[in-house]
Amino acid sequence: MTDLRTILSIAVRAIRANKMRSVLTSLGIIIGVAAVIIMLSIGNGAQITIQNEMRSMGTNLIMIRSGSSTSGGARMGRGSQPTLKNGDADAIQEKVAAIRLAAPVVNDSGQIVYGNTNWATNIVGTDNRYFEIKEWDLAYGRVFSQTDIRNANKVAILGQTVAKELFADMDPLGKTIRIKGLPFKVIGALTARGQSGPGQDQDDMVYIPLSTAQKKVSGTQFPDMVNMLMLQAYDADSTYTSQSEITALLRQRHNLGLNKDDDFTIMNLTQFMEMMQSSTQVMTILLGSIASISLIVGGIGIMNIMLVSVTERTREIGIRMAIGAKRWDIRWQFLTEALILSLIGGLIGVAIGVGGVYILPLFVSMSAELSTFYVLLPFCFSGIVGLLFGFFPAYKASLLNPINALRYE
Repeated sequence: MTDLRTILSIAVRAIRANKMRSVLTSLGIIIGVAAVIIMLSIGNGAQITIQNEMRSMGTNLIMIRSGSSTSGGARMGRGSQPTLKNGDADAIQEKVAAIRLAAPVVNDSGQIVYGNTNWATNIVGTDNRYFEIKEWDLAYGRVFSQTDIRNANKVAILGQTVAKELFADMDPLGKTIRIKGLPFKVIGALTARGQSGPGQDQDDMVYIPLSTAQKKVSGTQFPDMVNMLMLQAYDADSTYTSQSEITALLRQRHNLGLNKDDDFTIMNLTQFMEMMQSSTQVMTILLGSIASISLIVGGIGIMNIMLVSVTERTREIGIRMAIGAKRWDIRWQFLTEALILSLIGGLIGVAIGVGGVYILPLFVSMSAELSTFYVLLPFCFSGIVGLLFGFFPAYKASLLNPINALRYE
């Protein structure tokens, strides 16, 4: 059997003898590999973006919204009827073993004023457990003290968007702002978080003590009621297993009979995150599959050109067989040529694909994250395509009759 060095030498010489044809033959592989790398990287970037956004909202979260009210026969939607109380959060944290922390929340909105500057934003009344659940640190200042909560002090913690809009480059600590006409002292500001998964600016918030929101800001006739409970479970599995226990506890506390519907809604944010990740994984696979079609087309191009090469080199094949070359020597010769064409195209495609991943964000608002696996996968696949589509021409060449091949003009 012909040694590998000789096979490689003959293959390289045959490829160099038809440079333009070799380039055109590899073009399909080049485009295919580059497309697969870029498409997979786009899908990977989308997954990482969603993971970061969901992580910024906190981990292992459960949100409980109060019930809906009906006005003139029209249902107003969940959260419109105050059915949750401050004590519900304490009861859940104490009695549901899977829940690490539970924070009551009152949501409102209004105009925030400092000097001649004002800004419309969201007002959140809560306690310090909320910041622990969201795993949100202070950029500067302090959180609410027990005195602030007990005495319903008018103090506020700003999100970075609010701090920037009201104070620009000034230090807001100790400054007095007005929330719905009431003076509040700024005691701190949170670190920047950016947008959440649903697209809400998490930094466009002002946080005040829960008792202050209930007694002095919201103006509700039910001072111990809250709009929402924010819970954090110990792990992702607990967000599922604890829901039935939470439901039973709240139904008992709200005195709901067997025939009454729940006056609250439980939303598992971990489930939402997993659904989003699953969707992006499907999208990544779909993009990669579509791009892989280019590799298959490139493989067909290699097969066609190799068949032409077999026809052109029929006399050469006959001479080699006449001087002792075996059928497998001929097969390996053409398989090696197909593999080299594929791998060269794969290498060029990798270079173009990697470059495209870094250049793409400069022209479109789309993130793409490169990984070693997404580079090696299409490159290795290009070699497999070369072998698969090169086998038929190689097999056909090995079946030629030496006498007939020598007579071929």
